[in-house]
Amino acid sequence: MGGLVTVSTHARRTRIHVTGAASTAVRPVLESSRRPARVLAAFPGGIYLEVRTDLEPSVIAVITGEAIRLPNSVLLSGPLPRVTVGDDASVGDRSIELGPLNLTVRRWWDPAPPLGTVDRASLVRAAARLTDPPEPGLAGNAAVDMLAGGCAKGWLLGAVTAAEQLVGLGPGLTPSGDDVLAGLLLTLRHVGAAAGVERAVWLAGWLGATVTFDARTRTTPISATLLHCAARGAASPEVIGALRGIAGTQALEPALRRLHRLGHTSGADLAQGIAIGVNAVLSLGDQESGQ
Repeated sequence: MGGLVTVSTHARRTRIHVTGAASTAVRPVLESSRRPARVLAAFPGGIYLEVRTDLEPSVIAVITGEAIRLPNSVLLSGPLPRVTVGDDASVGDRSIELGPLNLTVRRWWDPAPPLGTVDRASLVRAAARLTDPPEPGLAGNAAVDMLAGGCAKGWLLGAVTAAEQLVGLGPGLTPSGDDVLAGLLLTLRHVGAAAGVERAVWLAGWLGATVTFDARTRTTPISATLLHCAARGAASPEVIGALRGIAGTQALEPALRRLHRLGHTSGADLAQGIAIGVNAVLSLGDQESGQ
């Protein structure tokens, strides 16, 4: 019969050995002893594995070069296997067993490169171009406004209260509230450090601890993992590109356009968090300098 493909029992047992490059954010899980995992989600460009571990991040994305390189990704040097949600896998000893695939990690890439230094004038220029991200999912939300005000004032209680309200808020694999928080955490940590604003980095630490404390029970597994990554400064190239644009080491407008194209509202939500973070770094920096 035309088009019918027969796979022998022997062929089903054949292992496909490939190598990949992994984010250093998932190095603790990949280099630990082998643990069982399951397929959480499968898309043409990426497969998400939830690993049974207390380590974070606990979700690993196995992706091709065409997918978004999330900070919890392992980039595969070949096509993805055909799997379905719920299929078994295993992760550890620098390798991933997924269906017929045996993936060995040979190289690592850094999802949290430092920005260098940035001056106040550059931040002021960037803030003026970040004021209107396209249609964020939580536009006009009171908790987002409270978060922005609390961060700008250095009011920890207000910022923490707002952040707790935003965890898991919204639909999808990465709810809008989580994306706003991720953009904020990354900006406070990276831009705060580049601008020498210690209060911003301090605030990032407290907010990161708050939103990751019980993230596994309050949002999706994928989004919880990305919050853990953001709390440690790890992000996708699109977010890092926008932060570099803010720091003046690359063009900001093209970087923002690439960021805005992420997901349905994820890019706009991340941009909203970044804008809150830049304004907070400026305000906290002025407070530290007595302006």
